[in-house]
Amino acid sequence: MQLYKSLKPISVLSFDLDDTLYDNKPVIAAAEAAMLQSLHMHAPLTKNTHSDFWWQQRRLLAKNNPDIRHDIGRWRLLGVEAGLVTLGLTSCEAGEIAELAYQAFWDARTTISVLPEVTELLVSLASRYQLIAITNGNACIKKTGLGDLFEFSLQAGPDGRMKPYADLFLVAAQRLAVQPSAILHIGDSHRADVMGALNAGCQAAWLDHYQTPVSILPHLHFNQLQQLRDLI
Repeated sequence: MQLYKSLKPISVLSFDLDDTLYDNKPVIAAAEAAMLQSLHMHAPLTKNTHSDFWWQQRRLLAKNNPDIRHDIGRWRLLGVEAGLVTLGLTSCEAGEIAELAYQAFWDARTTISVLPEVTELLVSLASRYQLIAITNGNACIKKTGLGDLFEFSLQAGPDGRMKPYADLFLVAAQRLAVQPSAILHIGDSHRADVMGALNAGCQAAWLDHYQTPVSILPHLHFNQLQQLRDLI
């Protein structure tokens, strides 16, 4: 662990979820597969479509309405609905099938296994700090089995614009009645997590999986989550 900036007193540890507390790539792959299976079942005309087709639908939506990106769940749902209309379904049919497909996606997307050593670490940290989660995704902290360790979880969309905007961090500070500087945010994305935390006046700890060179430094830099034990 490298310390680049002096730490101010910390009372809150804020965690990103995806790719910070668990590997999110297989989770999303399984969720995409579940969504496609649901679409193929309920709308046979989608059987020749693949993930890229539905991604292109979301891109078109975002081109006309950039703010939709801040709520990735709604963005995906509306993208599926738009794609079904493009393929020839009525708006009513598309809406119903999109809901079913998105539910299949979300059920798989929130089936997440957290390694025992990660849970053990969080239990140790929770004995000293308040823990919260701040995510751009729509993972459910309660379904990970970690919900009792966290004060709350904030998600981009329902709770504010996505990181690196400051919204979610400032909401967290207000809800906890602390100054932003009392929050140390921990995440794997330099752009979203480090820049987002710094933009809000929080402290930042970067879990750098890929040893990426950057010009703007976090307070802490590390490459293994277990190194956070040094905070205890």
